[in-house]
Amino acid sequence: MSYENEVTVIMDAISQNEAFARITAAAFVAPLDPTIGDLTDIKTAVSEAVTNAIIHGYENRGGEVTLRMKISADGEVNVWITDHGVGIEDIERAMTPLYTSKPELERSGMGFTVMETFMDYIKVTSALGEGTTVEMRKKIETR
Repeated sequence: MSYENEVTVIMDAISQNEAFARITAAAFVAPLDPTIGDLTDIKTAVSEAVTNAIIHGYENRGGEVTLRMKISADGEVNVWITDHGVGIEDIERAMTPLYTSKPELERSGMGFTVMETFMDYIKVTSALGEGTTVEMRKKIETR
């Protein structure tokens, strides 16, 4: 199947929308007939990015999270998760396995590591006081 498609969803930055983002991502990539593994990888990476936006970007004080997804003609899935929260002071440190800026919330500090493990590409851009965008890609092989 060779086609292109794009969707943008803007949701409230509340924990209930983490599951909504997972389901949305799964439904969006379903026409590519991904393996269960690929589908799980994308859902998990989206879940981690949205959760980070809610907990770290907005510090659970509300706001909006944008989930943008694009399917390229070659079957590559591009995902952008954007918040307009506090931003990340040190991206490299934030992406270090086991680092968490919220140890009091018993966060594992593995969110970015999970995203890097399950996706083919990840890039994080952020500005203090302006927010963060996590860009991820995964190639879905046609069967």
